[in-house]
Amino acid sequence: MVSSNLPLLILCGPLAVAALIFLLPRGSSPRCFEFAHLVSISFVLVLSIMIVGQVIDGNQLTAFGDWLYVDALGAVFLMVIGVVGFLTGLYSIGYIRHDLASGALDAGKMKIYYGFFSLFLFTMLLAASSNNIVMMWVAVEATTLGSAFLVGVYGQKSSLEAAWKYVIICTVGVAFGLYGTVLAYANGSDVLGNSRDAILWTTLAAHATSLDPMLAKLSFVFVLIGFGTKAGLFPMHAWLPDAHSEAPSPISALLSGVLLKCALLVIIRYYAITVRAVGPEFPQLLVLILGSLSIIVAAPLFFIQQDLKRKLAYSSIEHIGLIAVGLGLGGPLGVGAALLHTINHSLAKALLFCGAGNVMMKFGTRDLGSVKGLMRVAPVSGLLLMAGALALAGFPPFNVFVSEFLIFVAGLKAGYFWLMLVCALFFTITVAGLIQIVANSVLGKSPATMATGDVGWRPILPMAILLLLVLTMGVAVPQPVSRLLQSATAIVLSDSSSVAIAAPWQEPFSTTPQPDNKKAKPLALATGTPSHTETNP
Repeated sequence: MVSSNLPLLILCGPLAVAALIFLLPRGSSPRCFEFAHLVSISFVLVLSIMIVGQVIDGNQLTAFGDWLYVDALGAVFLMVIGVVGFLTGLYSIGYIRHDLASGALDAGKMKIYYGFFSLFLFTMLLAASSNNIVMMWVAVEATTLGSAFLVGVYGQKSSLEAAWKYVIICTVGVAFGLYGTVLAYANGSDVLGNSRDAILWTTLAAHATSLDPMLAKLSFVFVLIGFGTKAGLFPMHAWLPDAHSEAPSPISALLSGVLLKCALLVIIRYYAITVRAVGPEFPQLLVLILGSLSIIVAAPLFFIQQDLKRKLAYSSIEHIGLIAVGLGLGGPLGVGAALLHTINHSLAKALLFCGAGNVMMKFGTRDLGSVKGLMRVAPVSGLLLMAGALALAGFPPFNVFVSEFLIFVAGLKAGYFWLMLVCALFFTITVAGLIQIVANSVLGKSPATMATGDVGWRPILPMAILLLLVLTMGVAVPQPVSRLLQSATAIVLSDSSSVAIAAPWQEPFSTTPQPDNKKAKPLALATGTPSHTETNP
């Protein structure tokens, strides 16, 4: 491991900007808030790219006495936070200006929006870079407090109810994550005889084969329930449709594209420990069950929704379920495809939620029954929304097709034919719902009284960049991203096995057989204590 200031610096930037925005007088020019906001999101983007560049081939960065730790797995999620955070933050400027002009927000709420946006980024970055498992839990809990004010920023009855529901359900749910954290810490302390080192994820992972198997299982169950609540897995997903639909559209994009993935990262961290401690069967079965149920429940609920953003929220539950299924399938192909889908879904969903924001600005409603002919009244917004819908539906050459295809291939290779068939059938329901959006809301006949003209270049530019990224990840996954995913997959599997990620119509992807995780040596982690390789008694 390499000591570096980068993990600490990337946290200090948005936190300092949030404090600055809150200290600015309420009557300050909107340009002051926008400038500070641009500095924050640009700083996070640049630092996240620098960190990815340093860990892309399996290196690890530590800071703050090993309490902060970024390996390839964490770097995948830091990259998502940096890219999606920057683009949704850029989109926010045009969106918030429209809300100010329409009276939906005033200067005081604009200050709250930009201040908590940076604070929200800080909490997610902390969750992705924490090595201290207690701080990891605190960071995930802090994301709730950081984003609840953004969900309820409009101050309407529906948005305040959604924010309250979000806080209550997630706080209660994440409390289960605390129980799992305490169990993991107690288990590690008993094995190591060193309570200071037992609080570090790297130490627990390095000595996982010596942990008590029963405590490791109980810890993972609590972690899966607790952080699965924040990730939106069934049946802990009840907060998600309300919060996603009532928040401003850029925040909906952050919630769906980034926040859910930060909670998934914590689950993956404990999944890696549990696989080392008790073998792959137990954790894989649990995440397979919850992932499959999330797909089965979310797909029909997605189809019947008439609120565009609520529809997209149920789609998030479905895709989080698919990521869990990939993780549950195990092996280098399943885990690698799940991590790839994490990136792909974040980009596609951010594009669609921003498109929903353009619909709100143009039509003043999220009701799909009233949104008709977007392509005619706002051609560029209509084209981008249609591209996002086709991408999320899994059509080539968009990125979601690649990762979905790889997950289904991994399922067939692992012998889960019937499970993959059921998941595919429920995904066809989602495809039908997305095609409905394209046929009616984008290509349908627009109202005669609707004025033509798009929403301006500020909201369009970040959406165009998102579409370019969606196409790039669909046609040819960049080599640096592929290497990063291979290193991250090896961390989860505690093995050098990896999968070469590529578009299916490119050179054939290669896989290596899944290792026997019960006997595999733990990942070499420089924690100051030797790694144990003996099997469980």
